[in-house]
This record gives sequence, C-alpha cells and structure tokens, in this order.
Amino acid sequence: MLMATLMLGGLGIALGLLLGVAARVFAVEGENPLVKQIESLMPGSQCGQCGFPGCSAAATALVEGEAAINCCPPGGRALVEQLATLLGVSADSAGAAPVPMVASINEAECTGCTRCYRACPTDAVVGANGQIHVILQAACTGCAKCAEACPENCVSLHPEPITLDTWHWSKPQAA
Repeated sequence: MLMATLMLGGLGIALGLLLGVAARVFAVEGENPLVKQIESLMPGSQCGQCGFPGCSAAATALVEGEAAINCCPPGGRALVEQLATLLGVSADSAGAAPVPMVASINEAECTGCTRCYRACPTDAVVGANGQIHVILQAACTGCAKCAEACPENCVSLHPEPITLDTWHWSKPQAA
C-alpha cells in the first residue's frame, strides 16, 4: 500500500514538472496587449453584428486596421469614443456610430416555444415553455438571433430608447 502511494505521488510530481517545462519551452509569445485591452472594452456577447465571429476577432481586426471603430452596434457611441481614444483616431473618422437596437416581443402572438430563449447569447429572454416571453432591455444587444429563431415572427427590433445614459449631444459645426 505504501509503495503504491509513493509511486503515484512520484508519478504525479514527475508529470507536473514535465508539464511545467513544456509550458515554458512551447510558450506562445508576441500577443499584442492592445488586442486584449480592446476585447475587454467590447460587450463580449459574441453576437457577430460586426461581421466577425466574435469580439476577439473584432478586436484583432481593429488593431490591424481591418475594421472601423464603429463596427460594434451593441457598444454604441460610448465604445466608439473609447476605441478612438485608445487607438489615437478621431471618433468621427468612421462616420456615425450605429444606433443600438433592442428586441421586443409581441405578447399577443407569443406561444412560448422557447426558441428565442435558446437562441439568445446574452440570456436577455425570460420565460418558460408554454408561457409568454419577455426581453430584458438592459441585457439585449440587438443581435436579432431571437427574431431569426422565432417561428411566429413575434420578435421585432427597434432602436434603443433614448435615456439620460444613452443620449448624446453632437458637437456643433463651425459656420
């Protein structure tokens, strides 16, 4: 019994040391820290509205100059301004920021099939099987995956309502 315990312990230590050495020898270097910083600013919903498969790919494209700073609709104007500051470009260089969209469900037509619930990447749809569903406006990124999945066509997208947090006064133009 003692011999088996010592053998397993020794094997565990040897394999642990081997993994530690392999991690240092085969370490991947050269990853741009700016990509990670930009990715942390993005919503992280992996919705694909920017035309890239996820926020990591969009951040890489932004750093390499392959995407405009206004490519992320869920991020809105606030993300455009943060990216402009971080990348050292003008916030108006890519044009107007896209208007963030949010989804809503027409309760009269909802049958509670839960297809929209399963399609939502941010868990913004609340409801149960056979019950009316509701969308949490604060969690919705406007990716339209719920609208595509709905067989009753009761999900619609509309611009995010203007509140004190989302209202933006554009700069006056020189005459």
